[in-house]
Amino acid sequence: MSDWQRLDPRVLLIGPVEAARQLVVPAVIAMVGIGSQQPRALLLLTPLFVIGAVVLGVIPWLTTRFRIEDERLLVHTGLLNRKQLTAPIERVRSVDLEATVLHRLLSLRKVLVGTGVDDGRIELDSLSVAQAQDLRERLLGSRPAAVPATAEDGLDASSVGLHESTALPAAPAPVVLARLDPRWARFAPFSLARLAVVAGLVGAIWQFDLPVEETGQDVWNWAVQASIWLVGIGLALGLISLWCVGSALSYLVSWWDLRLAREHGNLTLTRGLFTTTSTTVEEDRIRGVELQEPVLLRMVRGAELKSLVTGLDEGVYPVLPQCPVAFARDVGSQVLDDGGAGLSAPLAQHGRFARRRGHVRAQWMTTGWLLPLAVAGVLVDVIGAGWAVVAVLAGAGLGVLVGEMSYAHLGHALTGTHLVVGRGALTRIRTVLARRGVIGWTMRQSLFQRRHDLVTLTATTAAGNEFVALRDVDRAIAVALIREVSPTLGRWDLAAAVSSRR
Repeated sequence: MSDWQRLDPRVLLIGPVEAARQLVVPAVIAMVGIGSQQPRALLLLTPLFVIGAVVLGVIPWLTTRFRIEDERLLVHTGLLNRKQLTAPIERVRSVDLEATVLHRLLSLRKVLVGTGVDDGRIELDSLSVAQAQDLRERLLGSRPAAVPATAEDGLDASSVGLHESTALPAAPAPVVLARLDPRWARFAPFSLARLAVVAGLVGAIWQFDLPVEETGQDVWNWAVQASIWLVGIGLALGLISLWCVGSALSYLVSWWDLRLAREHGNLTLTRGLFTTTSTTVEEDRIRGVELQEPVLLRMVRGAELKSLVTGLDEGVYPVLPQCPVAFARDVGSQVLDDGGAGLSAPLAQHGRFARRRGHVRAQWMTTGWLLPLAVAGVLVDVIGAGWAVVAVLAGAGLGVLVGEMSYAHLGHALTGTHLVVGRGALTRIRTVLARRGVIGWTMRQSLFQRRHDLVTLTATTAAGNEFVALRDVDRAIAVALIREVSPTLGRWDLAAAVSSRR
């Protein structure tokens, strides 16, 4: 790929469509504004809109060139403002292949190259399927590099016995770690992250011109005559049904044909019904996994799995959507290649003082804001004193429950290759971070932690959110963890360093 290449000529069909989609809103506004004053102007604006979309769609094909030269990806693009992008292959962190419905009909792919910088990813839209696959393989180095000896090396093929029976071994076949089970859609309603999707669906339906004006009065008269409790129950059941159906459909659309595979030292995740996405990252850049179990998902024994990757813009690589927790742990163990030690290791708890601090924090989150509101409500005669007491007691009870959950989830463990940290209150989170992924440590003591010689220990890493925090751990245990995970820090008197700050 040393010669300059262009985008696939079929981009001339996609480009105008994409440009028209971006121009349609301002074009409609202009047509409505001008057309109301001068209707004849619409005859001129319509062809201008079409011509503009075609011109904007053709420009990328005329101006975009790319090639791989001297272990670098070179991309030149732009008409008036020319851009010359250079990305060393060794800095490439991920290569995503995306395809909308139109891309798939034309057998094209959009290539997104992630280099770990904040400016985003290098985009090449659109390449043929063969071009995109070849570019991904070259950028991620997934092609075998072995080359048989030849006469140029002072040997010929016969002298080294290179023939059909001694040919170089073929690359191993991909190992599929996970595929989508459509039955997993039952977990979707227990994820509040999809509430926005259902809300958008309700908003879209509301925009339709439904014949409610004629029947609205009749419905209102029936609602007044019927029991208010019956109406409330029916409305609640309708909303719950809409939530379940909408979230399940959104889940299937997003994760349809999910395939997680290990091939050539990379992990490749492919998913999507209408817009397909194929994300590939090098396994060498994976520093751990994170298993999340929100409180609603725990009720049905579900979980989500993510991996922590260095160099990605967001730092987190989705591995599995909401699925059975046992399956998520099994796939996570395969990604970590640790025999399941990290995700199943028992966590060492942090003692009664850490438990007490968890309860205090929980009470601040519940009763701490509810008590002033209740007092203010009584003073302005919005609620009665009895209801105010009930609300405060309910908040205190919720705080006790949240405090117990936060302590039950808090803990740590060490395996031969990983640091395991448990945390979270309503969402139980277990982070398994490779020891080699820890690049620094921070110990902090608040005024209240000093009373019981506790610290918040933070492991700094280049993956995920760039840190993993272990709260309310005994200072001596924190020092021992640092020395165990990072032996090179053993020459520093960490205990004395913390004591000097007390």
